[in-house]
Amino acid sequence: MSTKTKAIKGGEFIIKETAASDIFIPEQWNEEQLMMKKTCEDFLAQEVYPNLERIDKLEEGLMPSIVEKAGELGILGANVPEEYGGLGFDFVTGMLTSEVIGMGYSAAVAIMAHTGIGTLPILYYGNEEQKQKYVPKLASGEWKASYALTEPSAGSDANSGKTKATLSEDGKHYILNGQKMWITNAGFADVFTVFAKIDDDKKLSAFIVEKTYPGISLNAEEKKMGIKGSSTRQVFFNDCKVPVENLLSTRENGFKIAVNILNIGRIKLGGGAIGASKSIIANSIKYANEREQFGRPISKYGAIRFKLAEQAIKTYVSEAALYRASQNIDDAIAALHEEGLDFAQAKLKGIEQFAVECAILKVHGSETLDYVADEGVQIYGGMGFSAEAPMDRAYRDARINRIFEGTNEINRILIVDMILKRAMKGELDLMGPAQAVAQELTSIPSFDSLEDTSTFAKEKEQLKKLKKALMLVAGGAVQKLMQNLAKEEEVLMNIADMAIEIYAAESGLLRVEKVIDAYGEEAAGIKIDIAKTYLNDATDKIWKAGKDALNSFADGDELRMMLMGLKRYTKQEPFNVKEARQKIAQKLIADGSYTL
Repeated sequence: MSTKTKAIKGGEFIIKETAASDIFIPEQWNEEQLMMKKTCEDFLAQEVYPNLERIDKLEEGLMPSIVEKAGELGILGANVPEEYGGLGFDFVTGMLTSEVIGMGYSAAVAIMAHTGIGTLPILYYGNEEQKQKYVPKLASGEWKASYALTEPSAGSDANSGKTKATLSEDGKHYILNGQKMWITNAGFADVFTVFAKIDDDKKLSAFIVEKTYPGISLNAEEKKMGIKGSSTRQVFFNDCKVPVENLLSTRENGFKIAVNILNIGRIKLGGGAIGASKSIIANSIKYANEREQFGRPISKYGAIRFKLAEQAIKTYVSEAALYRASQNIDDAIAALHEEGLDFAQAKLKGIEQFAVECAILKVHGSETLDYVADEGVQIYGGMGFSAEAPMDRAYRDARINRIFEGTNEINRILIVDMILKRAMKGELDLMGPAQAVAQELTSIPSFDSLEDTSTFAKEKEQLKKLKKALMLVAGGAVQKLMQNLAKEEEVLMNIADMAIEIYAAESGLLRVEKVIDAYGEEAAGIKIDIAKTYLNDATDKIWKAGKDALNSFADGDELRMMLMGLKRYTKQEPFNVKEARQKIAQKLIADGSYTL
């Protein structure tokens, strides 16, 4: 008897509880996954770290050769099916590859752009002939890929691009004319996925364009704040002749391709940010243990220990959320495949279902990395500002991640927009929970004591209340602002921040709960302190974001009642965060690295 793969819906975390047994945690990597991780680590140690200065100087031919070596090791084809020359790993294992490669500075940008936005449009939207022609060469690294979407006047508003395509008189070619900018890997790419509008179409179409086609020219390499070794150029198309068979998917389907590929790019960016964060934390701990002031290592001081602990807390929780979502995506893909969809369709639809979580992970991962990098510089003190120490490059390279794959502001707005659209389509029942919260506000609060005495019983009850807080604020905003909500970006970002913190805090708790279930409470150790400390801080952030939102659209007695409700839902038991952070830092300092 066969059992259908269980798969929850994207965004359901807002209204439903998740069982710890249903998520994947990094503590349960299998041998094959750990071997892939080691392959990526060895690749960075041998090919990237010894050449960082040469990479940053954009030495001719160096980055393409590094990408080729990654291809030889199978890194480029981790998520490519075996029939197209890849390893055929699941989404979770591919995410582990992204995480480790994320430690590779500019090389990480080149490799992840190639494997993500460079390769995936053809793999997921190409016809069989296109896939057979291009994907094996991309998986092996023989050909390098680039993705040409952004234009001088079309950044966040991608569909406003002015690049045009017209059919030639003989009907054999599309003639491309236009300009693209900020194109990663452009300097050495063999194949571009180019977005343009055919004639007077309202939506974009996508084309596979080889660098040898006549009519392509490149500007010089851009000079950038960070990721200096990543090739970034403007690309010009001057009557560029593209064979009609190189139209990707169908006419006017380009915007959908762009959106879906960016969903994947967002969660992969979250993975890369986690890897980079771990690398910075390891350096921070090492330096704090070695650097002495006033006769003892600076790791002995409370202010430094706070920083080390907070770096680890944010990273551990973000990692928990990343692999929780990655497993959800794998489960959704498997369920869709069982329903009869082919690999590419199942993968696309599975990832699309979790577009909300992808956006959350992009924001949370990039902002975690920014925090970790900033505090890394501070822990190093004067040396943190020196180009001789590793924090210089880490700090500069981290900043782009809040802009890549849609700015964090755009992603925050998208989080709320996607959730509300799913509710309107009947895919998410937000109305029921929102009405229940509204009724609860006028009822007498329950003072029943909690009977559950398990490790996280109180914390889980707190999470339920935080979800009610979100329903209270989001429901109130929809009811009060209605059609104008889309224009109230500050309110949307407040609501998004509430959702992001709930997802992250819940993911951290679920991860540690699963560790306890598998290995016992003693084995979890400081991970319990990590989950509780994060939830404590997240609750305060949710109170602040909710208060700011309510104050901006409600008034009078209605506002007072809603603020009282918000306070009820964000109330928490006293918790000694200083003691918890001390324990976390002491563990990191004793281990001499990030070992969580």
